[in-house]
Amino acid sequence: MPVLRGRGAGGMVLGLLLLVQAAAAAIPPSPGTAHFDAGTFDPLVTHGIEAGVYPGAALVVGRRDTVLFAKGYGHLTWSASSAAVNPDSTLFDMASVTKVIATTTALMILVDRGKVRLEAPVATYIPEFDGTGTSGITVRHLLSHTSGLPATLPLAKATRDSTAALRMVFAATPVAPPGSRVLYSDVNAILLGEIVRRAGGEPLDQFASHEIFEPLGLRYTLFRPPSRMQSRIAPTGVWHGHPVAGVVNDPNAARLGGVAGHAGLFASAADVARFAEFILRQGTLADGRRVVRAETVRAFTTRVTPPGKGTRSEARALGWQALPTGEEVSSAGTLFGPRSFGHTGWTGTSLWIDPERELFVVLLTNRSYAPRAARSFTGLKQVRGRVADAAARASDAR
Repeated sequence: MPVLRGRGAGGMVLGLLLLVQAAAAAIPPSPGTAHFDAGTFDPLVTHGIEAGVYPGAALVVGRRDTVLFAKGYGHLTWSASSAAVNPDSTLFDMASVTKVIATTTALMILVDRGKVRLEAPVATYIPEFDGTGTSGITVRHLLSHTSGLPATLPLAKATRDSTAALRMVFAATPVAPPGSRVLYSDVNAILLGEIVRRAGGEPLDQFASHEIFEPLGLRYTLFRPPSRMQSRIAPTGVWHGHPVAGVVNDPNAARLGGVAGHAGLFASAADVARFAEFILRQGTLADGRRVVRAETVRAFTTRVTPPGKGTRSEARALGWQALPTGEEVSSAGTLFGPRSFGHTGWTGTSLWIDPERELFVVLLTNRSYAPRAARSFTGLKQVRGRVADAAARASDAR
C-alpha cells in the first residue's frame, strides 16, 4: 500500500480506509481458462489478504478420490512473525460448518440405524420441548430450517450455565408457522445436537469422534481443543490486545460448554477435504467400508425447499445449504451445478460440493480476527465465489 501524504492524521486515516475499501472491491475475477494450480488460485486468495479481509487462509480443492490443489496462505495473525497457515495442520474455528460435519452427519447415522425418524416430532426425543406451537415441529423441520423457530436466542447473556441455556432452548416458540418458510436458525441445530445426545446415547462431541472423525481419519477435527494445540489454531478475536485462539467464537456455543449442534468444532482444511471426499463417495470410506447408506446421503444433500421469492431467499437441503444461496454475492459462485450443496461459517469458513462434477472446494479463513476491510464478509464472499468459479472452470477444462 503506498504511503499517503496529507495535512493531518484524520486525512491519513480516511485515505487508508478508502484504499482498503478499494482493494476489497478489486479482487481479480477468475481467469477465463483455469487450471488446478497456483497460477489460478493464488491471485484470488492472496488478494483477500492484501485487501484486509483475513490474515490467513487454507484452500483445498479436490474430487471424491483425490486432492487436486492444496495450499496455505498468509499467517495466523496480521503479524508476519506469526505462524504461517498450513492446510494440513492449522486448525480453524469452523463456526456453522459444525452443523454439517458433526451434527448433520450424526443425524444421518442415527437415521440409518433407525434411532431417529425425520418425520417424528422433536418432542419424541426431547419431551421438554413443549413451548407454545412446538408440537408440530419435526426433525425434518429442524434440518431444513423450516421449523419457524427464531434465528437465535440470547443464551450467553440470559443464562448462567449450560443447563439453564438448554432450558431456554426447550422453551423456544416459533415466530412463523412450522413448514411455512425457510428461517435459518441456530436454535434448530442446538436441538439437533441434543437429539444426537439422547438418541445416540452420548454427547455430540463423543458420538461424532468415534462414529465420524475416527473412521474418516480426521486427525485434527475436534471440539474443545486442548491448550497444547493453541499455537496451531487460527485466532478468531482479540482480548485485551491479545489474539484469542482455541476457544469457540460463538458465545452461545461457549455457554453450552463449547459443544453445540450449531458451532464449536475445530478442524484443518485437509480434514474437511477428507470429509468432502466421504460425502462425494456417498458415505463410504476410502477402503470401501460404508458408514452411511448412499440413499441417506442423497436424501440429506438434495434440495428439499423451494428457493422462495426475493433476492434474499435461500434453498435448503437437510442440514445443508443448497442453491440458490439467496446472497447478492453467492459464496458458491456462479458456475457450480444446480444440485450443489455446502455450508459457511461466520468466522470465515466454507465448504461447497458439486456432485455433478464430483468436485469440492474447502476455503478456511479467520475473517473474524481483526479484519482490516470495511466490509470483510462481502469481500470474503467475493473470494469464495471466484475460487469456486475457478475450480469449476478447471474441472470443465479437463
